Amino acid sequence: MAGKLWPESRIGASLRTLIAIPIYNERQYVEHVMRRVTAQGYDVLVVDDHSTDGTAEFLVGQPDVDVIRHGRNRGYGQGIIDAFDHAAKWNYDWVVTLDADEQHEPEIIPQFIQAAAAGDADIISGSRYTDVNIHDDTAPGDRRQINGIVTHTVNELFDWNLTDTFCGFKIHRVAAMQKLKLNEAGYAFPLQLWPRAFEHGLKVTEIPVKRIYNDVTRTFGGNLDDANRRLRHYLDTMKRELVRMNHECADSIDAITLDTPLDCCGCS
Repeated sequence: MAGKLWPESRIGASLRTLIAIPIYNERQYVEHVMRRVTAQGYDVLVVDDHSTDGTAEFLVGQPDVDVIRHGRNRGYGQGIIDAFDHAAKWNYDWVVTLDADEQHEPEIIPQFIQAAAAGDADIISGSRYTDVNIHDDTAPGDRRQINGIVTHTVNELFDWNLTDTFCGFKIHRVAAMQKLKLNEAGYAFPLQLWPRAFEHGLKVTEIPVKRIYNDVTRTFGGNLDDANRRLRHYLDTMKRELVRMNHECADSIDAITLDTPLDCCGCS
């Protein structure tokens, strides 16, 4: 994948940027999403996590899109990791990740690239929970609650000021991502990303993105559809990272539940 040469007038023209989309069974959305993404003019990679609903067949017919297809379902996080590795192999500077379910607006990709061009961050993450989002779609209650608990915990642990730790719309510095040696393949991927970003001294900032929920009935599948089990899975992933880092608050993670979210980091 050779990449494109852009005129100097283009925002972020000096930054080789890849747009990466992890996807699994999104046939109802993929055509519209791909049309909007490719219209932005950047190189596009789709990581298909063994879709079985016609998504894979549609992607075969997309001549301007690179596709990595998993031979079995490996998980959301693995799709992101594969995108980072692909970007490193082909010498991209930045990777923008976004979801394929129309919850993210491809038209604001240039805002992420403009923020990256400032050069003062390694991860610029979208936030759906800033003051400008008050009129956006309402998030399903359990998702908002879990996001709030995890975001609070991450901020307490690492002395950050994030507002949304689960938004998949981000831009990542490729060289920085390669340092993290990420291997969390499932939905708990962010709970490995954030501790390792802190451990390696990465700079993380946010920009507002629209909060969109076209289908509030979408599920995670299996045990993760239960909010308590999903939170525990996320927190167990975070605890493993904290133990590995010898973080003094690792054991405090065990006390966090949906009902006791705030008394999480009293060890400091």
